[in-house]
Amino acid sequence: MLEFKNLNQIIDFAIHEDIGDGDHTSIAIIPPETYGKAMLLIKEDGVLAGIPVALKVFEKIDPNLKISILINDGTVVKKGDIAFYVEGAALSILSAERTVLNFMQRLSGIATKAYRLSSLLKSKGKSTIILDTRKTTPGLRELEKYAVKVGGCQNHRMGLWDMIMIKDNHIDYAGNVENAIMHAKKYLEQTNKNLKIEVEVRNMEELKKVLGIGNVQRIMLDNFTPLELKDAVKYINGRVETEASGGINEINILEYADTGVDYISIGDLTHNIKSLDMSLKAIK
Repeated sequence: MLEFKNLNQIIDFAIHEDIGDGDHTSIAIIPPETYGKAMLLIKEDGVLAGIPVALKVFEKIDPNLKISILINDGTVVKKGDIAFYVEGAALSILSAERTVLNFMQRLSGIATKAYRLSSLLKSKGKSTIILDTRKTTPGLRELEKYAVKVGGCQNHRMGLWDMIMIKDNHIDYAGNVENAIMHAKKYLEQTNKNLKIEVEVRNMEELKKVLGIGNVQRIMLDNFTPLELKDAVKYINGRVETEASGGINEINILEYADTGVDYISIGDLTHNIKSLDMSLKAIK
């Protein structure tokens, strides 16, 4: 799983965004000494993700809250399941409620989608690895990519800093693909950085040109049809890693996996998802 590097900052901002100078509704009507208990109720089938985030939210709101975890991240859940109980000051539970739910629902939605796609390929015996992309919610990337892994898919690069990925705009600005690859290789040598070089190609002509140049570890075959992709993978013949991208979804993913491509990257894993329905219900 990913190591959370920015979790404290993310949660601090989320809490401040929601509470501001106080949860005035709760403060106005709930006596401060009121003791409360609540449960996280799952209202839709899916895969749970975000428990570590919820625990950190509760801790920051009130370290005296007691949480009893019943279901851990990565578990397939059903409508009616209870993921955890929380008890302590009712004011604290109410103040944490929406922030906890916002994180848990979104991350569980991503994990559910990732699980559905990865399970589909596994059920058909496909070895193709599904990757996410950088199409994430600004500020929440590490959490959303964590949820992708919880659901059984893998992470592509985390950002612009952990891979050399040459796309069409880079090639246009560099003048041509030869210049782009040459400068990338020279940069890595000068800076002593150990980063993979990946190049995006849009047709067989570009593919042949990139293979002729060499010095790349992966080729992204962008917007290829399954038939075109099959021909490209056969032509590459294991010389470099292969990745398919563009317009791939739950309906056509098996067609793309059938080509033997190594990776399939899907932006929809994180930027076009439905949050998993759940609620934090008070227990009287």
